[in-house]
Amino acid sequence: MNLTEHFTLDELTHTDHREIDNTPNQAEIENLQRLANFLEEVKTVLGGKPVMISSGFRCKALNDAVGSKDSSQHRVGCAADFRVPGMTPDEVVRAIIASGIGYQQIIREFDRWTHISIPNQTNETPRKQALIIDKAGTRVFA
Repeated sequence: MNLTEHFTLDELTHTDHREIDNTPNQAEIENLQRLANFLEEVKTVLGGKPVMISSGFRCKALNDAVGSKDSSQHRVGCAADFRVPGMTPDEVVRAIIASGIGYQQIIREFDRWTHISIPNQTNETPRKQALIIDKAGTRVFA
């Protein structure tokens, strides 16, 4: 099912953990729709380059299996991890910050991928928190 021109429900719910049913409920699908619309903005900001999703929605069992916290925005369909061919995660983060689009959180993770999220509620103002997570820990992106 296409959520937008470039993003599908399948790619935002894909998992290699075949034993886990990662089917979102209706509220989570609505969040994934908002996320897909936001990812279209990200794609535009990045000059139309491919936005390759490695992780989107995660049901509780999947989130637990990958060792993430219950508070992860992946749990409600408001976050995605991705890579952009031809761009480093640092370049991706800098371009998104410079664009001014309304992300909730953006994280350069282990300098291998970018995590981005939108507010959990439609009436919530994006806080635009930018972080780095790597072997040295978690810190503000500068």
